Amino acid sequence: MGLFSSPAKVYKPAADVDLGPGSDEFYISPNVKAPRVAGLLVKIFVWILEMPIVGQIVLYILKKDNLINKLVSDADIPEPPLFTATHSWEDTPEQNVRLTKPDLSAAERVQEAVGCLPARLEATLAADAPTQQGLKRWTIRDFADAYSSGETTPVQVATRFLAAVKESSAPGGLNMAFFISCDPEDVMRQAEESTLRHQRGAPLSALDGVLVAVKDEIDCAPYPTTGGTRWLGAARRCVGDAACVAQLRACGAILAGKANMHELGAGTSGINPHHGSARNPYNASKIAGGSSSGSAAVVCAGLCPVALGVDGGGSVRMPAALCGVVGFKPTAGRLSNAGVLPLNWTVGMPGILAGTVEDALIAYSAIVDQSQPSYLRPELNLPQLKSTLSMNNIKLAKYAKWFNDSAEDIRSCCDKALKTLQAHYGWQYLPVGCNCKTVDVTIPEIEEMRLAHYVTIGSECTTSLAKYLDKLKRSEIGWDARVALSVYGSFSSRAYLNSQRIRNRQMYFHKEIFKTADVIVSPMTGVTAYTLQDDAFDTGELDYINGAALVRYSIAGNFLGLPAITVMVGHDKGGLPIGLQFIGRPWSEATLLHIAFAMQEACAKGHKKPAVFYDLLKKE
Repeated sequence: MGLFSSPAKVYKPAADVDLGPGSDEFYISPNVKAPRVAGLLVKIFVWILEMPIVGQIVLYILKKDNLINKLVSDADIPEPPLFTATHSWEDTPEQNVRLTKPDLSAAERVQEAVGCLPARLEATLAADAPTQQGLKRWTIRDFADAYSSGETTPVQVATRFLAAVKESSAPGGLNMAFFISCDPEDVMRQAEESTLRHQRGAPLSALDGVLVAVKDEIDCAPYPTTGGTRWLGAARRCVGDAACVAQLRACGAILAGKANMHELGAGTSGINPHHGSARNPYNASKIAGGSSSGSAAVVCAGLCPVALGVDGGGSVRMPAALCGVVGFKPTAGRLSNAGVLPLNWTVGMPGILAGTVEDALIAYSAIVDQSQPSYLRPELNLPQLKSTLSMNNIKLAKYAKWFNDSAEDIRSCCDKALKTLQAHYGWQYLPVGCNCKTVDVTIPEIEEMRLAHYVTIGSECTTSLAKYLDKLKRSEIGWDARVALSVYGSFSSRAYLNSQRIRNRQMYFHKEIFKTADVIVSPMTGVTAYTLQDDAFDTGELDYINGAALVRYSIAGNFLGLPAITVMVGHDKGGLPIGLQFIGRPWSEATLLHIAFAMQEACAKGHKKPAVFYDLLKKE
């Protein structure tokens, strides 16, 4: 500590911290005052940082008296470090679920999931078609029904898809930058094979012929895996499908291409100087969010009912909320990381983006990892969504100071959504005897957790990329990513170890809260999608204020390996989507999907159609 530096924090033992609503624990809202930096200013900042001696001095000055030092690096923390956010198998009772057999194939699990969905009223495609004002998303079951009835074929849908990708990608047109790579020949080959299976009456599953986009952080043959860069695809060869992609392929899904992303996952905007910046289909002048920007945008625009992303710090759930779709991150260990770029070993994992909760469930059932020995593998419960009304005694934990630390539109919309949920399902607040109640809690050290996660994900990113970065010219990396890597590389071993001590404390806090509540509820982001600025397209931007607001509610899911889901509950005054998040106990995915489905059903009528939207089931 320097002579004029503020003293570092001394933490009391986690067991002594009051988690009740009357706790005197001080809530720290991210006090980010840095101006937005883009264009030439980003380049100047990078040049300074990368000067051999001057850069080290600048980093030292920037870090000397900031919160990472006070709350993490130099802090006095009594707990030992916890290095992985894994959870032992806990037999947590869940309501209205179907227990699946452990030896089912991916296609058989999909069939089980379809059997958990509510019955639908018979209607023609024309009657259900998306309207000009409202929003009707075609689901996996819609595509499966259209194929089985002969009303359309996977080839016809793939043809419309490729035409939409071409139209939306035109630089002089929409320039939506949904995909980094999309091979029309490969897409059509898969579609033709699926069409033949349907013509023979032998589809592999309900996913057969359904288009699924894959974030370019996940291996999917025949494409290279670039991580949003120009160089990583050549430095690390893709030799086959990631585990989750292989399971989708075994179900007959059409792998639609590699969706765009923020370079190396090192940002929240989705602005990519190499492959174009994915735009928000609700307003093409706004960001799609990151880092799974393209995956969220393609689902929002109707190009795919499902996409795969990777969530290391909210990178699935954040863009899902900004684009008005479902973002689902299961418990750490529930999905396999095999074939996913190892950018952050202990906080990142695949996740699902879908137009509806029902489709998130079907995709989840397909890609869940059942390869571990049975004594290590938690039982897989699938939620009986047809019986959500009979859910009893659901307890939602809410930390008011944290919940309310968001833009007014978001705060009021999320509050209204919870009241709508209670009215729609008869769920009430605190009176005894009600089916559902909200429990007021305190979640201590929220900002400390965000900073500890930042140190962790940054340290792991630079370590995982070290063998490539040592041989790479810095000019091959985007300007904003170079700033991120410079900061990441400056974290000390002490900062990393203390971050894991904070992780241990937060694991204790959350386990205590889950003794009295089933889920924790919060907004998904502190702000809605903000405007893309022209000066950022070539350099990226350093917008720490919006970045901190976007990740405010994301961290526990990754840092603690907890399952979490976001669903759209409304729009801000500008018509941009707002998401509400539910964070669950380890291995409680079925409960989360139940609650998210109830929330979706309660709010669906008010959803608006995106400005950029494609109807792939339209009649010729």
